[in-house]
Amino acid sequence: MPEISRFFGIVITMYYNDHPPPHFHVRYSQQKALIAIQNLTLFEGQLTSRVQGLVIEWATLHQTELMSNWELARQNEPLQKIPPLE
Repeated sequence: MPEISRFFGIVITMYYNDHPPPHFHVRYSQQKALIAIQNLTLFEGQLTSRVQGLVIEWATLHQTELMSNWELARQNEPLQKIPPLE
């Protein structure tokens, strides 16, 4: 599972050949969640409101890059790193 970004202890990853809808995985401490790329909603797992807010802020800035990585992952191509939230 390639790591595509990391900020404030939050790890963002994607799986190759993962199930629809297009999404990314979030890990922070013991928290885990899946976030849909198209509408940036949490559809599986749980995050505290603070972590979810940071993730959504980051994803809003990088939504196009996330979708590009999703397409690369579906084709088993190397994924591109995405800059962290600063």
